[in-house]
Amino acid sequence: MSVGNSIGHDEPPLSAPLNPQFDYTRSVGPTIGGFLTALRERRVVGARGSDGRVYVPPPEYDPVTFAPPTDLIDVADVGTVLTWSWVAKPSDGQPLDKPFAFALIRLDGADTALLHAVDVETSDRMSTGMRVHARWAQQPTGSIHDVVCFDPGEPETSTVPMQSDEPAVTVITTPVRLEYMHTASDAESNYLRALAQGKLLGGRTDPNGKIYIPPRGASPADGRPTTEYVELPDHGIVTTFCVVNVPFLGQRIKPPYIAAYVLVDGADIAFLHLILECDPAEVRMGMRVEAVWKPREQWGYSLENIDHFRPTGEPDADYDSYKHHL
Repeated sequence: MSVGNSIGHDEPPLSAPLNPQFDYTRSVGPTIGGFLTALRERRVVGARGSDGRVYVPPPEYDPVTFAPPTDLIDVADVGTVLTWSWVAKPSDGQPLDKPFAFALIRLDGADTALLHAVDVETSDRMSTGMRVHARWAQQPTGSIHDVVCFDPGEPETSTVPMQSDEPAVTVITTPVRLEYMHTASDAESNYLRALAQGKLLGGRTDPNGKIYIPPRGASPADGRPTTEYVELPDHGIVTTFCVVNVPFLGQRIKPPYIAAYVLVDGADIAFLHLILECDPAEVRMGMRVEAVWKPREQWGYSLENIDHFRPTGEPDADYDSYKHHL
C-alpha cells in the first residue's frame, strides 16, 4: 500500500545516543603478560629494544628487528608529563568519574611514554613537564587498572613491591565501548516512526522502482532520491539463513536457533531477523513466515519491536519467485 511521500515531512530527523560495546578477551603472551604480572606486584617493567631504548609498555615485537623482546627491566613509577589533554566530562568506564587529564608520561628509566590519567582538580593545574607518580590500586589484579591514575608531584614514600604466589597473567578481558549521537536520515526517521506505530515501511524512487526496506534516501542503483513510501505487510519468506550453534556473552536465546534473511511480501530486499517457534532443522529457503510483535507497551523506534518471525504453515514459495533476492 502506497502511503505517499509526506510521512515525517514536517518533523525533524530522529536522533539518539548509540553505545556499541563488547568485552574483548585475548591471550597476552610472555611480554605483555610480564608487564601485567609486574603491575600486579606494583612494579612497572619495560622492554629493552635492539636500539638500546627502553619501551614502556613493552611491545610484543622489537620495532627494529621485529623479534620478540626478551629483556624486561624495571623502571620507576614516577615520571614526567610530555603532553596532555583535558577530559571535562568523563564517560562511563574511564579511569576517573570527575574531570581529569589524559597524559603521555615518560617514566624515569624509560625512553617512551605511557598513556594514563592524571588526577588534578582543574586544567590549569596541568602542564607539560610536570612530575607525577603512580597511585596504586589497593587490590591489584594484573591489569593496567592496577595503576588507578597518576598524582602530581613526587611521591612521599617509595612504592614497596607486593609479593604474589599467583601464576603469571596469561589472559585479559578488555571492555570496548564507543559512545556517539546518531542522527537518522529523513528516510530512516520515517521508517523508525512507522515501526513505533507497528508498521513496516519501505521506500522507492517512483511507482515502478524497487522497494527497499529500510528505505534509502536514494536508490543504490541509480542515485535518484526516494520520493514514495510504501507500507509493507509483516509476513514474507525466508531467503537464506544460518543455524547459530555457538554461545556467546549476552546471548538471550539458547542455541541452536536461526538467523535468517526475511523478504516481506512486496519488498525487493530482505532484512535479517530471528526465526523461532519451530525446530531449527525445519527451517528452509522459501518458508513462509510472519512477524511476532512484542506487546505494544514495549514498542520503540526500533525493529526490535518485532520479537521474531515464525512459520505460517503456508506452502513454501517457489524458488524462482525469490532467486533474485538472495
